[in-house]
Amino acid sequence: MCAQASPSEQEQLIEKLEIFKIRGRDKRGRKILRVIGKYFPSRNLSIDVVKKYLEDRIFPKLGKKQFSVLYVHTDVERSENFPGISALRSIYEAIPVNVKENLEAVYFVHPGLQSRLFLATFGRLLLGGGLYGKLRYVSRLDLLWEHVRRNEIEIPDFVYDHDEELEYRPMMDYGLESDHPRVYGAPPLDSPVVSMYSMRCIS
Repeated sequence: MCAQASPSEQEQLIEKLEIFKIRGRDKRGRKILRVIGKYFPSRNLSIDVVKKYLEDRIFPKLGKKQFSVLYVHTDVERSENFPGISALRSIYEAIPVNVKENLEAVYFVHPGLQSRLFLATFGRLLLGGGLYGKLRYVSRLDLLWEHVRRNEIEIPDFVYDHDEELEYRPMMDYGLESDHPRVYGAPPLDSPVVSMYSMRCIS
């Protein structure tokens, strides 16, 4: 896909890759917007096109009811699939107020250590307290099924493969976290370690 593709061609690519898909419900009966980070070709998509696609194709399908977002971070590489924090914030700020109000939870599947540390330090500042407070880190799929109806959601095979690999990493935190300041090892704001984390580098 050429970086100079027209907006209509970019929208077709988003549709073909199924980056955003409304499918299934959580245990409380709310619709789920599934987002597969690995499928996002950040080099080839304009953020304005992404925002228009969401406005035209996704938000109307959510209706006026509460919903959850299932974001799969598995195998995301910042040079290939990650558009950057500023782009994500731009997308979030473009979401209509009524849609934001109906967003109840964001399940962040397979967060890397770097993304945990970055969001623990800067998440509330960059994303705002509303969205940040709805983040739920899910390190294992078994924990996801406690909140999502398994038989109604489609998860790519590579996500299951990665989940199996985690069995051989006993030091990984497998829990579902909502108390963000307790992310182990998060550096204080004035720590020199923080400077290692670019605004575009949370994969």
